[in-house]
Amino acid sequence: MATTPNDLWLVRHGETEWSLTRRHTGRTDIPLTANGERQAATVEPRLRDVDFALVLSSPLQRARRTAELAGFADRLQLDDDLVEVDYGEYEGITTAAIREQRPDWDLWRDGCPGGETIAQTAARVARVIERARAADGPVLIVAHAHLLRTLAPVALGLHPDAGRHLLVDPTSISIIGNERGTPALKLWNDLGHLPEG
Repeated sequence: MATTPNDLWLVRHGETEWSLTRRHTGRTDIPLTANGERQAATVEPRLRDVDFALVLSSPLQRARRTAELAGFADRLQLDDDLVEVDYGEYEGITTAAIREQRPDWDLWRDGCPGGETIAQTAARVARVIERARAADGPVLIVAHAHLLRTLAPVALGLHPDAGRHLLVDPTSISIIGNERGTPALKLWNDLGHLPEG
Protein backbone atom coordinates (compact mmCIF):
# COMPACT_ATOMS: atom_id res chain seq x y z
CA MET A 1 0.00 0.00 0.00
CA ALA A 2 1.37 3.39 -0.98
CA THR A 3 2.09 5.72 1.91
CA THR A 4 1.33 9.42 1.57
CA PRO A 5 2.89 12.23 3.60
CA ASN A 6 -0.13 12.90 5.82
CA ASP A 7 -0.93 9.29 6.72
CA LEU A 8 -1.55 8.50 10.37
CA TRP A 9 -0.57 4.91 11.15
CA LEU A 10 -2.30 3.65 14.30
CA VAL A 11 -1.13 0.60 16.24
CA ARG A 12 -2.82 -0.75 19.33
CA HIS A 13 -0.51 -2.24 21.95
CA GLY A 14 -0.11 -5.99 22.34
CA GLU A 15 -2.06 -8.29 24.59
CA THR A 16 -2.09 -7.83 28.38
CA GLU A 17 -3.63 -9.94 31.13
CA TRP A 18 -6.46 -7.44 31.41
CA SER A 19 -7.14 -7.23 27.68
CA LEU A 20 -7.49 -11.04 27.69
CA THR A 21 -10.28 -10.78 30.27
CA ARG A 22 -11.77 -7.60 28.74
CA ARG A 23 -11.15 -5.53 31.88
CA HIS A 24 -11.06 -1.76 31.34
CA THR A 25 -7.40 -0.82 31.51
CA GLY A 26 -6.94 2.92 31.61
CA ARG A 27 -4.18 4.33 33.79
CA THR A 28 -3.10 1.05 35.39
CA ASP A 29 0.39 0.49 33.99
CA ILE A 30 0.47 -3.24 33.35
CA PRO A 31 2.94 -5.04 31.06
CA LEU A 32 2.39 -7.04 27.93
CA THR A 33 1.99 -10.78 28.30
CA ALA A 34 4.63 -13.01 26.69
CA ASN A 35 2.19 -13.43 23.82
CA GLY A 36 1.71 -9.65 23.67
CA GLU A 37 5.47 -9.25 23.27
CA ARG A 38 5.46 -11.78 20.41
CA GLN A 39 2.54 -9.95 18.79
CA ALA A 40 4.35 -6.62 19.03
CA ALA A 41 7.48 -8.04 17.39
CA THR A 42 5.40 -9.16 14.37
CA VAL A 43 4.52 -5.52 13.66
CA GLU A 44 8.14 -4.62 12.86
CA PRO A 45 8.33 -6.12 9.34
CA ARG A 46 5.11 -4.31 8.38
CA LEU A 47 6.50 -0.93 9.44
CA ARG A 48 10.24 -1.13 8.74
CA ASP A 49 10.07 0.35 5.25
CA VAL A 50 7.87 3.32 6.14
CA ASP A 51 9.83 6.54 6.59
CA PHE A 52 7.95 7.95 9.57
CA ALA A 53 8.53 11.63 10.26
CA LEU A 54 7.36 11.17 13.83
CA VAL A 55 6.74 8.19 16.13
CA LEU A 56 4.46 8.86 19.09
CA SER A 57 3.44 6.54 21.91
CA SER A 58 1.48 6.56 25.09
CA PRO A 59 3.95 6.54 28.00
CA LEU A 60 2.22 3.51 29.56
CA GLN A 61 4.49 0.48 29.33
CA ARG A 62 2.15 -1.71 27.27
CA ALA A 63 2.17 0.84 24.42
CA ARG A 64 5.77 1.94 24.86
CA ARG A 65 7.02 -1.67 24.82
CA THR A 66 4.95 -2.41 21.71
CA ALA A 67 6.58 0.54 19.93
CA GLU A 68 10.03 -0.61 21.04
CA LEU A 69 9.47 -4.18 19.84
CA ALA A 70 8.13 -2.79 16.55
CA GLY A 71 11.56 -1.26 16.01
CA PHE A 72 11.20 2.33 17.19
CA ALA A 73 13.00 2.41 20.55
CA ASP A 74 15.58 4.91 19.28
CA ARG A 75 13.12 7.51 17.96
CA LEU A 76 10.08 7.12 20.13
CA GLN A 77 8.46 10.25 21.59
CA LEU A 78 6.11 9.76 24.53
CA ASP A 79 2.94 11.85 24.60
CA ASP A 80 0.74 12.02 27.70
CA ASP A 81 -2.24 12.87 25.50
CA LEU A 82 -2.09 9.28 24.20
CA VAL A 83 -2.76 7.66 27.58
CA GLU A 84 -5.89 5.49 27.53
CA VAL A 85 -9.30 6.81 28.57
CA ASP A 86 -9.47 7.37 32.34
CA TYR A 87 -12.04 4.80 33.48
CA GLY A 88 -12.15 6.20 37.02
CA GLU A 89 -14.24 3.94 39.26
CA TYR A 90 -14.56 1.43 36.42
CA GLU A 91 -10.83 0.76 36.15
CA GLY A 92 -10.15 -2.98 36.09
CA ILE A 93 -13.84 -3.87 35.70
CA THR A 94 -15.51 -5.45 32.69
CA THR A 95 -18.47 -3.90 30.91
CA ALA A 96 -20.57 -6.93 31.91
CA ALA A 97 -19.80 -6.33 35.60
CA ILE A 98 -20.56 -2.61 35.31
CA ARG A 99 -23.90 -3.37 33.67
CA GLU A 100 -24.90 -5.59 36.60
CA GLN A 101 -25.16 -2.31 38.55
CA ARG A 102 -25.96 0.06 35.64
CA PRO A 103 -27.71 -1.98 32.92
CA ASP A 104 -27.88 0.93 30.47
CA TRP A 105 -24.28 2.14 30.95
CA ASP A 106 -22.53 3.15 27.73
CA LEU A 107 -18.96 4.46 27.78
CA TRP A 108 -19.48 6.55 24.64
CA ARG A 109 -22.51 8.32 26.10
CA ASP A 110 -21.92 8.26 29.85
CA GLY A 111 -18.17 8.32 30.43
CA CYS A 112 -16.88 6.99 33.73
CA PRO A 113 -17.56 8.24 37.27
CA GLY A 114 -14.36 9.71 38.64
CA GLY A 115 -12.80 9.40 35.18
CA GLU A 116 -13.23 10.87 31.71
CA THR A 117 -15.93 11.37 29.15
CA ILE A 118 -15.27 10.60 25.50
CA ALA A 119 -15.53 14.36 24.83
CA GLN A 120 -12.58 14.92 27.19
CA THR A 121 -10.61 12.16 25.47
CA ALA A 122 -11.47 13.72 22.09
CA ALA A 123 -9.96 17.02 23.23
CA ARG A 124 -6.69 15.22 24.03
CA VAL A 125 -6.54 13.35 20.74
CA ALA A 126 -7.26 16.56 18.81
CA ARG A 127 -3.94 17.90 20.13
CA VAL A 128 -2.16 14.72 19.01
CA ILE A 129 -3.72 14.98 15.54
CA GLU A 130 -2.63 18.61 15.23
CA ARG A 131 0.92 17.66 16.21
CA ALA A 132 0.94 14.72 13.79
CA ARG A 133 -0.39 16.73 10.86
CA ALA A 134 2.34 19.33 11.38
CA ALA A 135 4.99 16.65 10.79
CA ASP A 136 6.69 16.41 7.43
CA GLY A 137 5.67 12.86 6.53
CA PRO A 138 3.66 9.90 7.81
CA VAL A 139 3.27 9.53 11.57
CA LEU A 140 3.09 6.38 13.69
CA ILE A 141 0.91 6.46 16.81
CA VAL A 142 1.04 3.55 19.28
CA ALA A 143 -1.67 3.65 21.91
CA HIS A 144 -4.76 2.01 23.39
CA ALA A 145 -8.12 0.70 22.19
CA HIS A 146 -10.61 3.37 23.27
CA LEU A 147 -8.06 6.13 22.72
CA LEU A 148 -7.51 5.04 19.11
CA ARG A 149 -11.24 4.46 18.61
CA THR A 150 -11.74 8.09 19.64
CA LEU A 151 -8.80 9.44 17.67
CA ALA A 152 -9.93 7.92 14.36
CA PRO A 153 -13.32 9.67 14.06
CA VAL A 154 -11.82 12.95 15.26
CA ALA A 155 -9.12 12.67 12.57
CA LEU A 156 -11.81 11.87 10.00
CA GLY A 157 -13.90 14.91 10.96
CA LEU A 158 -16.65 12.77 12.50
CA HIS A 159 -18.26 12.92 15.93
CA PRO A 160 -16.10 11.07 18.49
CA ASP A 161 -19.07 8.82 19.26
CA ALA A 162 -18.52 7.15 15.88
CA GLY A 163 -15.65 5.31 17.56
CA ARG A 164 -18.19 2.91 19.05
CA HIS A 165 -18.34 1.31 15.59
CA LEU A 166 -14.56 0.85 15.23
CA LEU A 167 -13.03 -2.16 16.94
CA VAL A 168 -9.27 -2.49 17.35
CA ASP A 169 -7.56 -5.74 18.28
CA PRO A 170 -4.18 -5.95 20.03
CA THR A 171 -1.33 -5.01 17.65
CA SER A 172 -3.74 -4.18 14.85
CA ILE A 173 -2.59 -1.66 12.24
CA SER A 174 -4.90 1.04 10.91
CA ILE A 175 -4.20 3.95 8.57
CA ILE A 176 -5.99 7.25 8.17
CA GLY A 177 -4.99 8.98 4.96
CA ASN A 178 -6.84 11.32 2.66
CA GLU A 179 -8.70 11.28 -0.62
CA ARG A 180 -8.25 14.51 -2.58
CA GLY A 181 -7.76 16.51 0.60
CA THR A 182 -10.50 14.82 2.62
CA PRO A 183 -9.48 12.56 5.53
CA ALA A 184 -10.27 8.95 4.65
CA LEU A 185 -9.87 5.52 6.17
CA LYS A 186 -7.28 3.53 4.20
CA LEU A 187 -6.94 0.48 6.46
CA TRP A 188 -8.61 -0.62 9.67
CA ASN A 189 -7.83 -3.25 12.32
CA ASP A 190 -5.47 -5.17 10.05
CA LEU A 191 -3.87 -8.25 11.62
CA GLY A 192 -2.19 -9.67 8.53
CA HIS A 193 1.20 -9.66 10.30
CA LEU A 194 0.10 -12.14 12.98
CA PRO A 195 0.69 -15.85 12.40
CA GLU A 196 -2.54 -17.74 11.77
CA GLY A 197 -3.99 -19.74 14.61
